[in-house]
Amino acid sequence: MADTERPHTLTDLLGGLAGDISGLFRKEIQLAKTEASEKLGDVLTASKGLAIGGVLAIGAVGVFLSALVIGLSWVLVAIGMSEQAAGFIASIVVAVVVGVIAWSFISKSLEAWKATTFELDRTTHSLARDAEVVKESL
Repeated sequence: MADTERPHTLTDLLGGLAGDISGLFRKEIQLAKTEASEKLGDVLTASKGLAIGGVLAIGAVGVFLSALVIGLSWVLVAIGMSEQAAGFIASIVVAVVVGVIAWSFISKSLEAWKATTFELDRTTHSLARDAEVVKESL
């Protein structure tokens, strides 16, 4: 039996290599999309519970702060202040203390957020490594 297939030329081989590399990148991108989609679904499911817990926690903090105002008000009335003045002073004191604590958290978080870069270092490194492999193959 004679071999009827023609021999592969360098152009054919390079074309095949380019096609294989292109297919590899497409498959990697598709895998990344699929993985990101799965992870996003997991995050959304977990976020529902987090949101419900957050709403309930905010309500609990409101009730706790109200109790602090009432308790401080009682203390101020016990030392001789009128009820109206005690309620006013207690509300102002609790609001200022909670406001200072809140501002402290917000300002630290904003500083950390500004310092954060949203670069995809691992992905960039992986793609650069793949590009080097392609260059070496050619």
